[in-house]
Amino acid sequence: MSYWLVKSEPDAWSWDAQVKSGPKGTPWTGVRNHTAKLNLMKMKKGDRVFFYHSNVGKEIVGVVEIAREHYPDPTDATKKFVAVDLTADAPLPKPVTLEAIKAEPRLAEMALLKQSRLSVQPVSAAEWKLICGMGGLKGA
Repeated sequence: MSYWLVKSEPDAWSWDAQVKSGPKGTPWTGVRNHTAKLNLMKMKKGDRVFFYHSNVGKEIVGVVEIAREHYPDPTDATKKFVAVDLTADAPLPKPVTLEAIKAEPRLAEMALLKQSRLSVQPVSAAEWKLICGMGGLKGA
């Protein structure tokens, strides 16, 4: 299993909207960066993903799961980009802020800090475990 982080502006698509999409989940469309596209293409069904509110909040608020592996993004007229389907798994009992991540020395190499503008990023197993602990999510 691999771990990831996806970013969404909460006024465009929030954690609450993701939860309301139900067990069918929702397509993660609109990614137009080639590095992010390559990350989407590496995602496998069952991989776990942090859901990060960008711009407003700047915090990891929940965990989603890959429900469907990459396929052509239906919102992309160029046919160059892909989408995946995500289902909500669990909220973080305590959202983990960007400030808290920056303050934790063991997260200094995290893509969220090194490639801050990248909307779809890998997360190491150690980073995953640490952030789940910081957010009060046990057994994630």
